[in-house]
Amino acid sequence: MVEVRDTERDLYRLRLRLAIAMGLVLTCFGLLVGRFVYLQLYRYADFHAQAEDNRIALVPAPPARGLIFDRNGVLLAENVSAYTLEISPRLAGRLDDTIAALSGVVEITARDRQRFRRLLEDSRSSDSVPLKVRLGDEEVARLAANRFRFPGVEISARLFRNYPLGETAAHVIGHIGRISPDDKRRLEEQELLSNYAGSTHIGKVGVEASYESTLHGRVGFEEVEVSAGGRIVRRLSRRPPVPGSNLVLSIDIRLQKLAEELYGERRGALVAIEPKTGDVLAFVSRPSFDPNLFVDGIDSQTWQALNEDPDKPLMNRPLRGTYPPGSTYKPFMALAALMSGTRTPQDTISDPGYFQLGNHRFRDSKPSGHGTVDLRKSIVVSSDTYYYKVAYDMGVDRIHDFMKPRGFGQLTGIDLEHENTGVLPSSQWKLKRFKQKWFPGETPSIGIGQGYNSFTILQLAHATATLANDGIVMRPHVVQAIEDPLTHKRQRTVPSESYRIDLRRDYLELVKSALVDVNRFGTGRIAFANTGYVAAGKTGTAQVIGIKQGERYDARRIAERHRDHSLFMAFAPADDPKIAVAIVVENGGFGAQAAAPIARKLFDFHLLGKLPSEVPENLLPRLLDEAELRDVPESVEPEQVAEPEPRP
Repeated sequence: MVEVRDTERDLYRLRLRLAIAMGLVLTCFGLLVGRFVYLQLYRYADFHAQAEDNRIALVPAPPARGLIFDRNGVLLAENVSAYTLEISPRLAGRLDDTIAALSGVVEITARDRQRFRRLLEDSRSSDSVPLKVRLGDEEVARLAANRFRFPGVEISARLFRNYPLGETAAHVIGHIGRISPDDKRRLEEQELLSNYAGSTHIGKVGVEASYESTLHGRVGFEEVEVSAGGRIVRRLSRRPPVPGSNLVLSIDIRLQKLAEELYGERRGALVAIEPKTGDVLAFVSRPSFDPNLFVDGIDSQTWQALNEDPDKPLMNRPLRGTYPPGSTYKPFMALAALMSGTRTPQDTISDPGYFQLGNHRFRDSKPSGHGTVDLRKSIVVSSDTYYYKVAYDMGVDRIHDFMKPRGFGQLTGIDLEHENTGVLPSSQWKLKRFKQKWFPGETPSIGIGQGYNSFTILQLAHATATLANDGIVMRPHVVQAIEDPLTHKRQRTVPSESYRIDLRRDYLELVKSALVDVNRFGTGRIAFANTGYVAAGKTGTAQVIGIKQGERYDARRIAERHRDHSLFMAFAPADDPKIAVAIVVENGGFGAQAAAPIARKLFDFHLLGKLPSEVPENLLPRLLDEAELRDVPESVEPEQVAEPEPRP
């Protein structure tokens, strides 16, 4: 049977399908055209910017760090260019395999590996980490020839910090080190992190740290066109970095080096200041360390050795170490007695060799006493008895109030970080520190620079410079000027005085003349014999351990680290001071024995340009037995006195 098809219906269905298909095609093309119009007209600016960002990259150009010079133009910190082998962890694959393969091209030491691991822990995943620094020309050539074998490995040209004088003045200059996570957090809090783009190092201690913002400069940028693979095709524009400013230190590096050599193997601290300006001429901490060890990242063995060394070479002794000032405190106590009206220049006492307070006897360093003593003689012969009584009559709080403006127990404001305040005792201080009241029996020892007194050598030098400068206070500083690296124009850091201390001229001259007599007839006479100038000074001896009541101190029977500290303060010329100095030789014994000869040689060099002759220490004149075998002042009963703060 033949089926009859409905042609009209089939044609209608075909046309409907074609219409639907055409509608779908037109809709799709409409959507495409609409999307095209949207992207080209409405989103053009956004996508153009993204394309430019992918094509153009900003490469940071870290600035050259400022240089550091001494006052005479001697270069103390410089920048040297060298190549570094660096690895980007995110691109290098298995680090152990990469390092093993690289060791076949150049020598990779165990120290290089340890430093790399430590720096890797502190870095971000995007950072490149140095594996080997300061490559030689042959090493660079071998690595360049094999570069294609090591993805994520780069040879970078960088500026490295170098300290050409090594240990000399290391605690003043300080050093730089890799930027740590803590450094990054601090920079971010200060909104300075963007200025460290591309920088890997930052000042850690010394003026490298305290003048970091001055030395660092301002980062620059290069606008470069890059390929899809990240290779630089061409440079489009450049904003050059601004180099950091140079620092001109007040330090005379020749005087500094001489002072360090005079210490030999002994430990101690020394600060020399120009009284009229506050310029620190020498800032010595012995022993010292080589700051170059820290620039590339110090290895764990060396770091451990420095930290565990009993001589503490990393400790900045003038800034952080505190010591009882001993008899170097007496000139200031003499001024306190005069200015407070506790004593007049004519007042005398009979010194029997001790000061009696109730049932307790405070002994003098001279058991037989000094006879009749007035204020001038008390300084020249260093009468302990005189100052026991002065301190007791004044009271601890009046002593505190007099000494505070002179900088004892206060921050001097020197331009170095982490200065220690020390301890200037008062009744309020003891109540706060020990929750105990002040006992009268604790006061006499304060007068001879013992007891709770604990000051830095910087504070003693600052007070000595202020005394030499007639009460005009200049803030001590180790940076004399900041120099523009392009114009070489200099700006002084401390252009004027801080304040003035009101002193009676006749009292000041009396104390100064007594200090001159110390070096003429008193305890400093041997060290300052036959000088070509007049020097004022005062020796001091500070005990490290207590001696049982009734016993005599004998240095020959005591372990070296338990012996007394040797101290000296001085300035010269006495009528127009050019230099003031404070010195401590740890466990050096009597002040005239170890500290005073150092001051003499420094003064000879600074004032006369005279180098010290080579005189073996064992040929120095022996001191009197009473200097070597002294009586330690007795204290009050233990239950009445709190333990003093520990001293280094």
